[in-house]
Amino acid sequence: MSRTDVTTRAAAGAAAAQRIVAAGTWLRIPSAAPGVSRVRPLPGEATASYTQRLADTYQLTLPQLLDGANITLHRHGTPPAAELHLNHTATQHLAVLTRTPLPHLTRALPRLVPTDDAHHIAAAARWKRLDAEQQPVRACALCTRHRSHGTTDTAWVHRPPHRLVCPRHHQAAPDPRLATTVRIQGVPELAAAHRAHQRLLRHPRAATAWTAARAITTRWYDHQQHLTHRWHTRLTRLCKANPHLTTTGNASPALLTRDLVTYPETVTLARALAALPNRPHRDTGKALNLIAHRLGLPRLASNANDPLRAFLTHTRH
Repeated sequence: MSRTDVTTRAAAGAAAAQRIVAAGTWLRIPSAAPGVSRVRPLPGEATASYTQRLADTYQLTLPQLLDGANITLHRHGTPPAAELHLNHTATQHLAVLTRTPLPHLTRALPRLVPTDDAHHIAAAARWKRLDAEQQPVRACALCTRHRSHGTTDTAWVHRPPHRLVCPRHHQAAPDPRLATTVRIQGVPELAAAHRAHQRLLRHPRAATAWTAARAITTRWYDHQQHLTHRWHTRLTRLCKANPHLTTTGNASPALLTRDLVTYPETVTLARALAALPNRPHRDTGKALNLIAHRLGLPRLASNANDPLRAFLTHTRH
């Protein structure tokens, strides 16, 4: 593509944005020009990821795309280690550029929150580094390619726990340090756990039960308790199907896949905790036996320091 082509595409986006910015008619999204593709955001997609996919679709760099929309870019960064923060005016320019009403765009992009309340200042975007726990993970490559008109299979999303797995394409991304998704066809219990997790969401105590269950299974995993053999077997199967897990230099496969390896048991435990009646601690032994049965274990050792026993004894009211 020549520089003239790039300039023409960028200028067309800028002209449309400026006309509607001036009029203030944000609900009147312009219709697509001939040859223009509409790129839909993925659920929970990072703002930087979405804008980069837009740029890829039009064969532009990200700075070129933003410049064409009259948005000034500050600093440097790349997802998942950094996110793109837009001010109020820039979010409106992005809505015009994508021909998507701003409320729809902010629902799809959870980090698209203006960094100011001013409506009169110039549109600006700024890169900001993210802490590890705030970083997005890789989206399903096939879902991304479909949403990107085949131009890219790379996107980064802030996924909720119940979207850990893509059941349609049998992919998952449990950790931001993974630059490639994990294929899970050989571990069918992960897809089954995904379906069970969707049923869990209908329970009124789903959120608190999930938080407790994840903390408990993470502790068991890190301290090699109760389900170690099962989890080691599952990890081995995942590594066999995904050689890149063993070549990611910044963490071990056991750490990179922890949330995925423990996922079926975390869902099972969360469903059991959500269904338990709120009774005094004298029922702890009975509850432990019930949960052991649900997890497919003969029993759960009655250790006073075990996180599950502590939860049943001291936390549940």
